[in-house]
Amino acid sequence: MTAEELSKIIVKGMEDKKASDIVIMDLRTVKNSMTDFFVVCSGSSNTQVEAIADAIEEEVIKTCKEKPWRTEGKNNNQWVLMDYFNVVVHIFLKDQREFYGIEELWGDAKFTYVD
Repeated sequence: MTAEELSKIIVKGMEDKKASDIVIMDLRTVKNSMTDFFVVCSGSSNTQVEAIADAIEEEVIKTCKEKPWRTEGKNNNQWVLMDYFNVVVHIFLKDQREFYGIEELWGDAKFTYVD
């Protein structure tokens, strides 16, 4: 499975739990990038952030039989990071996403906005 295909599966998990402001950031042409894609979304509460993370993990396991290599942030569910090597998932509370400005940090990436 390609990183691009995995990104789409991750988006499906996000959509299943009504994540907002979903963006796929293609980092393959960005110099010194540590991954191929970031998939970023927002949740409106800690509970929703946790549900989104769980839905992504379930969808990827169901489709690809893969678990994330590492998951961070599930202790407070304000910013959960899930690392699938070639795809890194960021699930933010809305205010945390604005504060960290991850899209601005990787402005050279190609952005795909999911409706």
